[in-house]
Amino acid sequence: MLRKLLTTTLLCCFLPVVQAAPDFAQLRNQAQLSGDTYLTDSEREAQLLQQGQTLIHQATLADSQVSYFLSQGNGVQTIAIRGTANLANVMVDLDIEFQPDERLGITLHNGFKSGAEAVFNDVKPWLVAGMPVQITGHSLGGAIAVVLAMYLKHDTAMQITQVITFGQPKVTNITGAEIYASIPLTRVVTQKDLVPLVPPLSPLQIKDLDVYWHMGEEIILLGGQQYSQTRGLKSMLRATKLSTALPDESNLQAHQIATYQTLIGELLQSAEEVPYQMEINLFGLSIN
Repeated sequence: MLRKLLTTTLLCCFLPVVQAAPDFAQLRNQAQLSGDTYLTDSEREAQLLQQGQTLIHQATLADSQVSYFLSQGNGVQTIAIRGTANLANVMVDLDIEFQPDERLGITLHNGFKSGAEAVFNDVKPWLVAGMPVQITGHSLGGAIAVVLAMYLKHDTAMQITQVITFGQPKVTNITGAEIYASIPLTRVVTQKDLVPLVPPLSPLQIKDLDVYWHMGEEIILLGGQQYSQTRGLKSMLRATKLSTALPDESNLQAHQIATYQTLIGELLQSAEEVPYQMEINLFGLSIN
């Protein structure tokens, strides 16, 4: 009976879904903005001007040392959030306990929740009412970007046109992902980047059926001008495949924002979508 139920569920989840081809020019622009968060303040302003962006506000927040900037360009406000860059950021990453968020009515990764709350409170006075907002970030910055989008959606009338993240870890559970499924989130990952696979499943979460769950559409940069797209359960199962091998230099390289920028640049020239091979078998059913 259990095998029949799981097989039926998996078949329903893995029926072909027509997904629009990614706009790689848009992804490149957002990857550049995410990369700009790692520049010095003076370097950033000059770089943004070259990208047709006007810097409105930038800040490094006291407790978590989370850094972000707000810019405007082409009638859109952009919030870009820096990834892990210091010990204080690492502590935010490691604070993985689920915590209820009374405002949103869901549970969140405690570290990303606190970081997003700090950005939300700091950026609110600088936002222009009626002007669309897009949010981007790499690594820790991507996780905070997703939770920030939740706060903006819940507490303001701001129109969020897109949230694009790079190498983003998980931020919420199945319930939270479902409640905020309307957020226009695209998660870009590389095949060897381990950060989008964390936090990993724990026995306690499995027992309580309260597991970390990814949101949005996932674009997997495979290299060689190839990419795959996944979503939902298939995307989540991919995010459970933590290797038993120790991370090496290739995993670190795969997580760098420069790697994302390079692979997206290659796809601008020529892009071939290929099915992502899960290489998982469950009750004799091959999940690909």
